[in-house]
Amino acid sequence: MKLDALINACKENNREAQNELFLRYKDSLFLLSLKYCRNEADAEDNLHDAFVTIFSTIKKYKSTGSFEGWMKRITIYKAIDKYKKQKAIPVEINDNLLEDPTLEIEPADLPLDIILKLIQELPDQYRWVFNLYQMDDYSHREVAEMLKISESTSKSNYHRAKMILRDKIMQLNSPAIKMKA
Repeated sequence: MKLDALINACKENNREAQNELFLRYKDSLFLLSLKYCRNEADAEDNLHDAFVTIFSTIKKYKSTGSFEGWMKRITIYKAIDKYKKQKAIPVEINDNLLEDPTLEIEPADLPLDIILKLIQELPDQYRWVFNLYQMDDYSHREVAEMLKISESTSKSNYHRAKMILRDKIMQLNSPAIKMKA
């Protein structure tokens, strides 16, 4: 079924169309959820919550812009909203971090699943900013609006996330650690 027809059928609460839409997009939205959630179980919960929202609000989709982009935005917001309701994480802002020229991350030969795990281990606020800015190409202004933080906090959190990831990657790439593996 073509996407426009599928969307229209979903707007009419057609269960077969909803199932087809779910099957068509579940994998990509699950991978997106994994970037924002701490583990697979949380990502599965997020995927479920995102599809509940997608199906309950699909009538509001006006066919302007990318439908997949609309669903991705819902999926990201669901993950962020869940973690926002949990304990707040204090974040320090240090503008000196923004001027560190040695902050390049070299993932070397690490498999994607290892890199994803390292990202999942970041503190929530850092993980969200890193994913939104680095992985999903939002600007720091957009990230700040989405997370209700200042633009400088977004930049600081992004750089702190890069520092943490760089250190973890360096540890994984060190010869002493490779020998233990």
